[in-house]
Amino acid sequence: MAETIKFLNLKGITHMYADEIREAVLSVTDSGWYLQGQANQQFEAHYAQYIGTGHCIGVANGLDALTLIYRAYIEMGVMKPGDEVIVPANTYIASILALTENGLKPVLVEPDIETLEMDDSLIEQHITERTRSIMIVHLYGRCAYTEKIGLLCKKHGLKLVEDNAQAHGCQYIEGVRTGSIGDAAGHSFYPGKNLGALGDGGAVTTNDDSLADCIRALANYGSQQKYVFKYRGRNSRLDEIQAAVLDVKLRHLDDDNRRRQAVAHYYYDNIKNPLITLPRRLDDTQNVYHIFPILCPERDRLQQYLTEQGIQTLIHYPIPPHKQACYKEWNSLSLPVCERIHKQELSIPISQVLTDGEMEEITQELNAFESY
Repeated sequence: MAETIKFLNLKGITHMYADEIREAVLSVTDSGWYLQGQANQQFEAHYAQYIGTGHCIGVANGLDALTLIYRAYIEMGVMKPGDEVIVPANTYIASILALTENGLKPVLVEPDIETLEMDDSLIEQHITERTRSIMIVHLYGRCAYTEKIGLLCKKHGLKLVEDNAQAHGCQYIEGVRTGSIGDAAGHSFYPGKNLGALGDGGAVTTNDDSLADCIRALANYGSQQKYVFKYRGRNSRLDEIQAAVLDVKLRHLDDDNRRRQAVAHYYYDNIKNPLITLPRRLDDTQNVYHIFPILCPERDRLQQYLTEQGIQTLIHYPIPPHKQACYKEWNSLSLPVCERIHKQELSIPISQVLTDGEMEEITQELNAFESY
């Protein structure tokens, strides 16, 4: 039997830079300093420069990054519990957890079925006197920002927060990376991300000096000075080993993304099955293909077919946030575009280590899939 094509070969990705990673980890272990040391300082400086912001604050994970942004806005008096934040209805649950943990009210907006990102034509009708922010989510590695969203934020005085957990290296236009477009951005370095650690990790990027100072304190128990606590903070820190690993992988991120883009080009040019719909194709600057989503009305049968052919796939995500038990107050909401995506979406393998032969086999099997 042929070897299974993995959805994501993390071992293979790590092996690409194994010698550099070992050297970086050894440097940390030999240093005797394992938290908030030189590796963190170096990675934060390099990542801020890469994204194009004045500040990068390493934190424990992507959820903490988003949560701390909104917590800081509350501490600074910019927002208060009960205020509203507009957020895409089809996002991963972390985007919404960050809001409800701070007592903020998420306002769910339908996506555009062609882009799978929040439909900017629907946003303004959801803005009320209690709206304080729009959170855009660069889902699948696709840039979610539009000029219209920026103009709405200016018109209504709203903070623009980016969930950049899936879009490391993505750009809105040449030279303007996601993570630098809004007032602040949360990043995840979960191992499966385009820029992934060997465990959990996250960061906040911003050009706002006051916001950065507040977030750094909140993530360090609420302290700006040892044993002096200005805020009721939390312990959310990026450890030295993960920072060192990320600094190595950051050097290769653009090359890795270019390989992902090459695979995506092949998919777009060669997947020809009337049962399968691909999202609107974007310029390479605007998509780093963290995930390659396809839509199929017979999604579950297609997934089973691919499994039988030795091709692993995932669903992002099988249950939308408004149908989750943890938000039972939303369970009766009708969001048909969002629900269609969650019923039809299937993610096929894409990574910097996927071979030409594997992407060709995946495409052949997708094209061979037939309806009953």
